[in-house]
Amino acid sequence: MSGIVVGTMAIIIIVSVLNGFTDLIGMFYSDFDPDIKISSVEGKMFDPDSIDIEQIKSLPDVVSYAEVIEEVALLRYGKRQFAATIKGVPDNYPDYTNIDKLLIEGEYYLEKDGIDYAVVGRGIANNLGVGVSFLDPLHVYVPKKGKQLSLNPSRAFNHNYLFPSAVFAVLEDVDAKYMLVSKEFATELFDNENNISAIELALADGADVYDIQNKLKEILGTGFHVKNKEQQHDLVFKTMKSEKWAVYFILVFILLLASGNMIGNLTMLYIDKKEDISILSSMGLPIKQINRIFLYEGWLISLAGGILGTILGVFVCWLQITFTLVKLPGAGGSFVISAYPVHIVFTDIILAFSAVLIIGFIASWYPVKFMSNKQL
Repeated sequence: MSGIVVGTMAIIIIVSVLNGFTDLIGMFYSDFDPDIKISSVEGKMFDPDSIDIEQIKSLPDVVSYAEVIEEVALLRYGKRQFAATIKGVPDNYPDYTNIDKLLIEGEYYLEKDGIDYAVVGRGIANNLGVGVSFLDPLHVYVPKKGKQLSLNPSRAFNHNYLFPSAVFAVLEDVDAKYMLVSKEFATELFDNENNISAIELALADGADVYDIQNKLKEILGTGFHVKNKEQQHDLVFKTMKSEKWAVYFILVFILLLASGNMIGNLTMLYIDKKEDISILSSMGLPIKQINRIFLYEGWLISLAGGILGTILGVFVCWLQITFTLVKLPGAGGSFVISAYPVHIVFTDIILAFSAVLIIGFIASWYPVKFMSNKQL
């Protein structure tokens, strides 16, 4: 039974830790991303006048509306160059995101005293060697629309410069990708007066995101993507879910191997009680009923092991949540968390317990069936 207890406990603990890391990554993205993002299915840009903006704004629980521009540009600081995505955001960007929480250096502002500023991702800042206290400007280059390269390539590029006001840190893929600028700066840089890349919406606390999504899809039709926070990073979360299922099945397989001990014990018990079985059989007790005695014993062992393993697994998770006993290796002051995150999901407990019962049934049925046929 000890193998079943340990196996059940391991499934609950490890899967709960994976849930904790998924929640943690979701929290990081949530601070940077809008609740809902609307983008065009065809092409990178679209004209906002082509949709009913007022109808979108009038939807219940929509508390913030913003139009943004995203485009790849070449950044140059001194002799270093780096390609990044310029994101032009409106003045209300801090109102519908938690960008202020993500700043690790400097202060959030994109324009001050007529000078353009940028909030730079940590990955970009590291690659360019730029900091908020540096006096040299950060140069930005983008290809001019409809222009071909000539003997003087500089004529084929729009160029502007700005100064870093802050550095933010979310996750590595975001930090090395985005640089935030004002929407006006991006519009001028990309020669893009009318078109935008996306519409970002913030919803009221407690709003039904899926209901709002469905209403937006009815308004916009099939020509636009309407994505919630998780769908904006669909690949990341799908990968993490796949990893969780892979770990679950690996642990279930280990639990199946551990059940071999119970198969051996039931087989030995059947052999040890061979004379008693013969006596009961000669007294008229059907062999099927005799087999049920051993089958029920195997089930009881599995049930007891599953219950005990579940209780211990949940208890260990509770200890980690409450007291953060197991620390992350190398976690220091720069880490957002210092201990392994844990999130207990009820369906995971049901799945783990169901796996124990199924494996317990197989491990009980096989030796009883085998020995019964041999007895006959």
